[in-house]
Amino acid sequence: MSIRSDNRHLYLQVIDRLKQDIEEGIYQEKEKLPSEFDLSKKLGVSRATLREALRILEEENVIIRRHGVGTFVNSKPLFTSGIEQLNSTTKMIEQAGMKPGTIFLSSSTNTPTEEDIRRFSCTAEEDIVMIERVRTANGEPVVYCIDKVPEKILPEIFPHREESLLTILEEEANRKITYAVAQIEPIGYHDKISPILECEPETSLLVLKQLHYDETDEPILYSVNYFKADKFSFRVLRKRI
Repeated sequence: MSIRSDNRHLYLQVIDRLKQDIEEGIYQEKEKLPSEFDLSKKLGVSRATLREALRILEEENVIIRRHGVGTFVNSKPLFTSGIEQLNSTTKMIEQAGMKPGTIFLSSSTNTPTEEDIRRFSCTAEEDIVMIERVRTANGEPVVYCIDKVPEKILPEIFPHREESLLTILEEEANRKITYAVAQIEPIGYHDKISPILECEPETSLLVLKQLHYDETDEPILYSVNYFKADKFSFRVLRKRI
């Protein structure tokens, strides 16, 4: 059936139609879509229009295109969160009805870099604790985490029994994080991190960089989290001013 039913650009109609077909189960998760020739014929649009729609759907992680193989429906994210909400990874996993876990990779005390000195307004003599972890959901690795905290706030010998670093800071250092400045960007396959997260070669990552502040507006935690893009979805509420 042709989708020519309104006055919008055809590629927008194609996007809506394919999303509807996926939602209704006509195309299942991880299922290969028909060829461009067959799909454009079915929708009654040119292949150029179809390619533009597929390009946008790929950017939105609705589909994934594998060179020389075909186009597949992406898995729906298991974990969603408004980026304006300061949720811990632990809470996001629990809200999805799954069991959070942590694999500790390393913990070390280092001399601060120039960026550390700028972020934390510390001196070159104040050491920084760096923690590398992998967060799991029902045993599956889903997030690779690098966290930095000034040693004066949280020594390297802190107990690892608690999954959430936000909770550790509150319980062990009596420092409650109240807000964070965040930056998020997508990246492709990462030679080190993608294998740790057991990603397929085509699976992209969402990198969330956050500088966390406590109740006195002091920066106390800098984190770089690599999320599997096929597992996590972030949204943001934007208001007109």
